[in-house]
Amino acid sequence: MELAKSFEPEAIEQRWYSSWEESGYFRAGTDEANRDNYCILLPPPNVTGTLHMGHAFQHTLMDALIRYHRMRGCNTLWQPGTDHAGIATQNVVE
Repeated sequence: MELAKSFEPEAIEQRWYSSWEESGYFRAGTDEANRDNYCILLPPPNVTGTLHMGHAFQHTLMDALIRYHRMRGCNTLWQPGTDHAGIATQNVVE
């Protein structure tokens, strides 16, 4: 068996995506079970420079934490596009 040079998730995800949506895997919010909430803010892409291994490490940790809390039964939200500080971005943009 020959492996592809790069991973193409679309072929697999297309098969499963509708099932994930129907099962509510992408939904966040309050619920009747009164579960604990867990949220991580995902900053927008870095406009101050190029992406580096630190960004990959940060996203790996956030992904692991969200998955961990979801498996423990928490109501989780990984909110993309929110900036926790914005000072460096503001300096570059202005």
